[in-house]
Amino acid sequence: MSTIPVYFMPGLAASSSIFERIKLDENIFEMCLLEWEIPNPRESLSDYALRISKNIKHENPVLIGVSFGGILVQEIAKHIKARKVIIISSVRSNLEFPRRMKIGKKTKAYKLIPMQLILNVEKLAKFSFGEKVNKRIKLYEKFLAVRDLGYLQWAVETVILWDRDKIDENVVHIHGDKDDVFPIKYIDKCILVKGGTHIMILNKYKWLNENLPSIILE
Repeated sequence: MSTIPVYFMPGLAASSSIFERIKLDENIFEMCLLEWEIPNPRESLSDYALRISKNIKHENPVLIGVSFGGILVQEIAKHIKARKVIIISSVRSNLEFPRRMKIGKKTKAYKLIPMQLILNVEKLAKFSFGEKVNKRIKLYEKFLAVRDLGYLQWAVETVILWDRDKIDENVVHIHGDKDDVFPIKYIDKCILVKGGTHIMILNKYKWLNENLPSIILE
């Protein structure tokens, strides 16, 4: 009996190493990791999704995406047939965006984000206070893979301008009740992880390792 291919897409600018603690039974599943690529100038999300889909070598795979990666795998599923689409710490439509993101879209305030600062972890550290924030920066530094300014500007704008306004009920949504990027009060329906934050792929990996197999197979 052949294994089930499961493709993982990390969050914005992150590397696939964020999945290093995720372990699936190798007798049942084959874990495949996707990475971000630098977008072409003015590349649409649909065209980008099509390009990333070329890295998927199996038929009928399971697609799992975290945060912006969750948005991307939903777009990839328009181009290929997927056995199942699962998103973690993400959204199934722009209706689930928090108010600040909706305002940012209207006012184009996202264009004012200091991308250079975000890319420079050392400078970012100077603006951090407290042990918890410093821990986040260490994690950020470890898992930040794409340090390209053009990619970051494209990615932030692409998320804010995502035009999906209808939820695909076939998409399985796993979300933490402590997510500060996509607060749970805006999420329509999901598999709730108590205490899960936006980075629960890292600190709730035990829950995911225990529950992902049945979620994939059901």
